[in-house]
Amino acid sequence: MELAVEWVKSINGIVWGPLMLVLILGTGLYLMLGLKFMPLRRIPAAFCALLNGRSPSERQGQISPFNALMTSLSATIGTGNIAGVATAISIGGPGALFWMWCTALVGMATKYSEAVCAVHFREVDADGNYAGGPMYYIKNGLGKNWLWLGVAFAFFGVLAGFGIGNTVQANSVADAMESTFAIPPLATSVVMVALVGLVLLGGIKRIAAVAGFLVPFMALGYLSLGLLVVLLNITDIPAAIVLIVKSAFTGTAAQGGFAGAGIMLVIQFGVARGIFSNEAGLGSASIAHAAAQTDDPVRQGTIAMLGTFIDTLVVCSITGLVIVLSGEWVTGTGGAALTAMAFAASVPYGDVLVSVGLCLFAFTTALGWSYYGERCAVYLFGTGALIPFRVLWVVAIPFGAMAQLDFIWLLADTLNALMAIPNLIALLLLSPVVFKLTRLGFKR
Repeated sequence: MELAVEWVKSINGIVWGPLMLVLILGTGLYLMLGLKFMPLRRIPAAFCALLNGRSPSERQGQISPFNALMTSLSATIGTGNIAGVATAISIGGPGALFWMWCTALVGMATKYSEAVCAVHFREVDADGNYAGGPMYYIKNGLGKNWLWLGVAFAFFGVLAGFGIGNTVQANSVADAMESTFAIPPLATSVVMVALVGLVLLGGIKRIAAVAGFLVPFMALGYLSLGLLVVLLNITDIPAAIVLIVKSAFTGTAAQGGFAGAGIMLVIQFGVARGIFSNEAGLGSASIAHAAAQTDDPVRQGTIAMLGTFIDTLVVCSITGLVIVLSGEWVTGTGGAALTAMAFAASVPYGDVLVSVGLCLFAFTTALGWSYYGERCAVYLFGTGALIPFRVLWVVAIPFGAMAQLDFIWLLADTLNALMAIPNLIALLLLSPVVFKLTRLGFKR
């Protein structure tokens, strides 16, 4: 096991090195400039489009535009918002939150472009389901010479799903249930297997229906709890903001149980956890948006970019502020346990409420990523891969629940990067198409 950990660490150091950070942030910045900052300017209009897209329509697609966003949010609002933010701060210091913000700001342009391409280049598979995402906009947008890139994305997408969307989620739930309620990991995994299996049987329509109900409920509940903690510590907010910004450019000295972090470590963990949380650049969310009932790629793109805004600039910010305000980040504790300690420092039973929230978040993330993974499997092996994939997805949950947490997080980060590279290359090559569709869309 130690050899495997060292091997993955070495790969992780390469794929999350300076070149990867430049590729992620550079692609987002390039798209933002090419779109003339449209994603930032049209946030209010995007919320209007989201509210208008709540009802099913007769347009081509399988799920409403609203439920497409809820499905993508079900995959992003998960352990990344609770455990991921805490891990970034516990290793990189408060400055990591600043780099998560930067990743999200440029990531809105990335997420918009992914959804535009996904709807524009989507197909209908042999079972009559709408199929889209990076593998399809690579195949239909870049041509046969780039088919290998689409295959690479789908291959890494299947593997990454079992990391970020399955084992990480199961492990975090099992850890939270054991530490908070003394429930054995095996019992937790049995319950997760039953619940996830029941939803998966209904395909994208049932996943979208569950996400459309649970995601708004759990997000508003978590935000309300976080805002309460922030208001209770409102006089300390200016100092916390100063600490976050200052640490982003200077690193953080060792103190208490915190080992200290240089500026490169701060940036690395801020960007990596930002991508883990909002998935801008991975291309995964575009798979859900490709199933939306719409004939306008630009409209769905404006709805899609709200996923990054809500996930990181709202939910992750609340988690990060609570952790920094509590001062618990210097104790050396990491993951969901740090977030639970931070909430408990200000609110009675805060740790219990965070544990319950984590379980809901992780459950919906496992659902959302199951759809992403199965779409990648169908692209590689055809519609006959659906049932075997769903069986493997459910079977993997107990293994994740009882595995070593640190290794799973490390492996998930590595797979995320390998999944992002083909997608980012495709977005750069297809950027003229995105810019043209955007100009035409807003003229209409």
